[in-house]
Amino acid sequence: MPPKIRELKKQLRRAGFSSRPGKGSHTVWTHPALPKDELTLSGNEGDDAQSYQQLDVRNILKKLREAQEK
Repeated sequence: MPPKIRELKKQLRRAGFSSRPGKGSHTVWTHPALPKDELTLSGNEGDDAQSYQQLDVRNILKKLREAQEK
């Protein structure tokens, strides 16, 4: 069973990302350590996350870890 959108948002918040509203159900996530990178998530809190959304979150968290190690 795929994770819910709320779970992806929780992971991003825990990692220090902040969000701003986008159009409709979209939210745009940014982190001070990654000023040029933004992640846009679409969907309501209770919706199942799509595989590409899970991959996007995984990739940006990996990028953040690499930036913090430098």
